[in-house]
Amino acid sequence: MRVGAGRLRRRQNLGYAVGAVAGTLALVALLLPVREAWLARGPMNSGHEALTCEVCHRPAPGTLRQQLQANLRHLAGWRRTSADFGREDVTNETCLACHERPDDRHPVYRFLEPRFAKARAALAPQRCESCHREHRGVRITLAETGYCTNCHEDTRLRRDPVDVSHEQLIAADRWVTCLGCHDFHGNHVMQTATLLADARTPARVRAYFDGGASPYGTERRHPARKEPRRD
Repeated sequence: MRVGAGRLRRRQNLGYAVGAVAGTLALVALLLPVREAWLARGPMNSGHEALTCEVCHRPAPGTLRQQLQANLRHLAGWRRTSADFGREDVTNETCLACHERPDDRHPVYRFLEPRFAKARAALAPQRCESCHREHRGVRITLAETGYCTNCHEDTRLRRDPVDVSHEQLIAADRWVTCLGCHDFHGNHVMQTATLLADARTPARVRAYFDGGASPYGTERRHPARKEPRRD
């Protein structure tokens, strides 16, 4: 019995040692600079090719020991919220550190208003990543191009600037034509078409979403910051 108990104890100790070594190696791997090649979930999106992981995935506050303790306390019910471990979660604030625009036509915070409940349920436009999910190798990851219907189905203009009125286009369910005249965020300096025949085609807009050349031109009102703003 004593021999069996000693053998079992040695196996247990060996198991603990192997687990500790494996955990340590995994932790070291996560912290090494070369981890970018291992952990990237896919190619960076258009315009982000030169960015390093640290630009968006910032170090979480506290030491690893403090982060682990905080999460264990959360699991035990002694802490209200969990803590980021290793790296902070990517949020709207992360994106806006480079892409903040004071005159954005569709800022994410606007969609938190009660009147946009339908849009939130359909698209979650209050989150940048809903349309711009990273590591997909494209510019826009939203599959559809007719999402304007969620907010603009009742659009009526007293003096319509287009030869085919907005009311007619809506009645014909031609939502794919919206982005032929309108840049969603309003950041491109461009001339708005007055003839529907001169508008950018849905195919050109889709190609832009997929990482192609901009159909709206290259001049922007607010170029993205080369270095993120750190508050």
